[in-house]
Amino acid sequence: MLRNLTASLALLTAVAIPSLGLIGCDRSKPEMEQVAPEPESRVQTSAQSTSESAPDFSIDYQQFQLDNGLNVLFHIDRSDPVVAVSLTAHVGSAREKEGRTGFAHLFEHLLFLESENLGKGGLDAMSARIGGSGANGSTSRDVTNYYQTVPKDALEKMLWAEADKLGWFINTVTEPVLAKEKQVVKNEKRQSVDNRPYGHAQYVIDRNLYPEGHPYSWQVIGSLEDLDNATLDDVKTFFRRWYVPNNVTLVVAGDFDPEQAKELVQKYFGEIPRGEPIERAPKQPASLKETKRRYYEDNFARQPQLTLAWPTVPRYSADSYPLAVLTEYLSDGKRAPLYRVLVEDQQLTPRVSMGAYQSELAGQVQLEVQAFAGGDLDAVYAGIQKAFALFEKEGIAEQDLERIKAGQEVAFYNSLSSVLGKGFQLAQYQIYANDPGYVSEDIARLLAVTAEDVKRVYQKYIDNKPFVAVSFVPKGEKALALADSTAAEVVEEQIVNGAEEAVDASALAEYEKTPSKIDRNKEPAYGEPAQTAVPEVWQSELSNGIEVYGIDNDEVPTVNFSLVIDGGQLQESIDKTGVANLTAMLMERGTKNRTPEELETAIQMLGANISVSAARDAFRFDVTTLARNFDEVFALLQEMLLEPRWDAKELVLAKKSVLSQIKRAEAEPNAIASKTFARLLHGDDSIRGYSGTGTEESVAAITMDDLKAYYKNYLSPSVARAHVVGDITQKQFLAAAEKLAKQWPAKPVEIPDPQSEPAEPGIYFVDVPDAKQSVLRIGRPAMPAVSDDYYPAVFTNYILGGGGFASRLMQQLREGKGYTYGIGSSVSADKTGGQFAIGTSVRANVTPESVQLIRDILKQYAPTYTEADLENSRSYLVRANTRAFETAGAKLGLLENMSKYDWPADYVREREAIAKAMTVDKVQNIAETYMQPGSMIWLVVGDRATQLERLEKLGLGEPTVLDKDKPTAKKSAE
Repeated sequence: MLRNLTASLALLTAVAIPSLGLIGCDRSKPEMEQVAPEPESRVQTSAQSTSESAPDFSIDYQQFQLDNGLNVLFHIDRSDPVVAVSLTAHVGSAREKEGRTGFAHLFEHLLFLESENLGKGGLDAMSARIGGSGANGSTSRDVTNYYQTVPKDALEKMLWAEADKLGWFINTVTEPVLAKEKQVVKNEKRQSVDNRPYGHAQYVIDRNLYPEGHPYSWQVIGSLEDLDNATLDDVKTFFRRWYVPNNVTLVVAGDFDPEQAKELVQKYFGEIPRGEPIERAPKQPASLKETKRRYYEDNFARQPQLTLAWPTVPRYSADSYPLAVLTEYLSDGKRAPLYRVLVEDQQLTPRVSMGAYQSELAGQVQLEVQAFAGGDLDAVYAGIQKAFALFEKEGIAEQDLERIKAGQEVAFYNSLSSVLGKGFQLAQYQIYANDPGYVSEDIARLLAVTAEDVKRVYQKYIDNKPFVAVSFVPKGEKALALADSTAAEVVEEQIVNGAEEAVDASALAEYEKTPSKIDRNKEPAYGEPAQTAVPEVWQSELSNGIEVYGIDNDEVPTVNFSLVIDGGQLQESIDKTGVANLTAMLMERGTKNRTPEELETAIQMLGANISVSAARDAFRFDVTTLARNFDEVFALLQEMLLEPRWDAKELVLAKKSVLSQIKRAEAEPNAIASKTFARLLHGDDSIRGYSGTGTEESVAAITMDDLKAYYKNYLSPSVARAHVVGDITQKQFLAAAEKLAKQWPAKPVEIPDPQSEPAEPGIYFVDVPDAKQSVLRIGRPAMPAVSDDYYPAVFTNYILGGGGFASRLMQQLREGKGYTYGIGSSVSADKTGGQFAIGTSVRANVTPESVQLIRDILKQYAPTYTEADLENSRSYLVRANTRAFETAGAKLGLLENMSKYDWPADYVREREAIAKAMTVDKVQNIAETYMQPGSMIWLVVGDRATQLERLEKLGLGEPTVLDKDKPTAKKSAE
């Protein structure tokens, strides 16, 4: 699971064109394959256009190998003053043994904590000072990956630190350190698996798809029992076998001097000893002799779910390419057979997902359908068979082949929008295909897929072939499971207060230091200073009054565009919550002259995506397209905006989908917490306290006339702002946009500002029986984004909980006590209001201890804030601006902030000035104003039977028990 809970998976799953990344245990999750590195240095094209009409596109790289076997890849990109460093070890859960699982993932965690020369806090502490993106990592079945993007002047620091992971780390792992990190990993498993609907489904699938002892038959995260049983000797033996230079690929991508970097790589990595020879593991594809049907009654599920899995082929096998096309065609979009039968015709589910999960040793295809509440999975299975029969009859049309390939091209370019993305791409091809330039063949093989290939792999791997069928049904509803299913074996953890010993990993460990030929005790100095590069912004205004903000950026041949119309959910009434969301959904589903299917196909054929959405305070159109197709895509956007279809059948389907979403959230602890906390923070009478999806009652009451009225009354150029980033000039964009402006006249629209009436400070409790974790949401109203206190509050929050692994909340609750997988605090705001909030999920049996510790941290924060804290915050927040505008999404965010708040293009300079002017007194004043525990709403969502009485004994006030289905901000006696 993501070590950094906010890290993006897009980078890590989009880099492999023909595969779907379904799982991985991460700090993240690429899946890679070990190959023998090539010794020569070379520069080579590693990407090319996916069609004859597309522009040429390439990534240059250099490759070399150290004498100890470390494989090194460089990519130069001087578009931003940053550099990304990633270290990939070819060791994932597949290198483990049954009964000793979870070791690779455990090391993903351990390697960030400490090393001999970085000391306590390790890379996390250094990242907090140097302005890095946050040290992160991932574990998959096949690899473990570590990565971070930093200002370019911190490259030597990163190479010094990454080398410490391999050569000067393992002695720092002591019994207390191991005991604490076991708790963290177990919390991660509870959060991502045990405490969420359908969390155990993948475990059941893999245990039945692969034979006993197969390295893919267990989960990447391992089992709680195996983690408990792991000894210090087990862990150290595993590290010394697999985390060696000849099993590692280092990638450096960004703005740096390659000759100097080669010297630094040799300096810091060169003396690390080569490990024992490591052979590539043999391919081990699964083979089923008969179909297996399993069911499980899920404590958190409110709707039955059916997953079917078939064994297929490993990554980059010839058949992996048509399988990728097949799974997308069968399930994705209006033309997909599974969608046509299960969603439109039989209306058994709001959505179908199907994908190819391809790893180094084997592969599998999975089809997942979550039925509506009370839905019989036998009916779902019959619908799947009907859809397959439809495919067998029709096959796949050439038009569908072309739209899928166009979409793959855009996904590929989007994965390269950052230097980290480019680095991952190079590493992936090197490790899996023994060639960083493999992308040329990768794309060519995808484009070579024919309709006959797609039909052939369907017949070879799916048609009448044995499979694993897993039914997850709500407790007490076994009858909904697929017929002839037997009970799945799932180990459920019991909540026992005091069952786990307290741990303290804060003490300094004693160990013998590993010798080195150089002095590694001192952190290297910064290189030549990196200066924040603020993009050049152009501004204009259309004839209907829409202000336009743009940035020319030709790094990749794509264009990102957003049209933001102020209002969103704020324009709704409480009895009709969900109107804005349903309006957005219907505006995606057809136009006056195009059916929903025709519109979707037209967009996809151009390699584009147009999404319409309703946020809390805005209604949005977001567009991504190949630059060469911009005019055609913008014309489709204009058609969607000005001529919506208002399809009655689509409204029925959309409402069913939303109601299913609401039903799914009823027993999901995080969803319950989010809904309840919003109500407590804003009150029963403010629309801000309600979910944008609405309630079952409000959605059922919404009519097409409600949507048309919302569209007519609130979508106007007078409250709209346009933003564009990409390979397009100002002149080109305005020529297209002015055509829209002439047909879309402005009318006055007033944006409401509903006032919030928060609940009284105190503890509130929502019962989720048998929850394995307690979800905590703690906070209070704060200032708007335009307040003079806003950025000083962001600065103040950095050391408290905004600084990730460097923050006090994370250091004490996760790194010190092992209570949680992750915790953070934030200051968030819009034009009229804001909030300070803390969020986490903690081990159920330490719920009151966690609440008390958070309270103590808040109470002590202002009095104990130091000059060192001030300098760390200032250093990070100023230096991090070098990364502020690297991606197209970040540049678009800059433009939207400018248009929304009337900030200048270089507002980061103003923030740098604020950061440099902050003092300890100013921080303490902000903390005392907005971050005092007595002013907070404390929400706990967990198991009442085991935790409520313990919370009552804290002496923090009598908890108010709320109904999870009807939360209220008003206190009432129970």
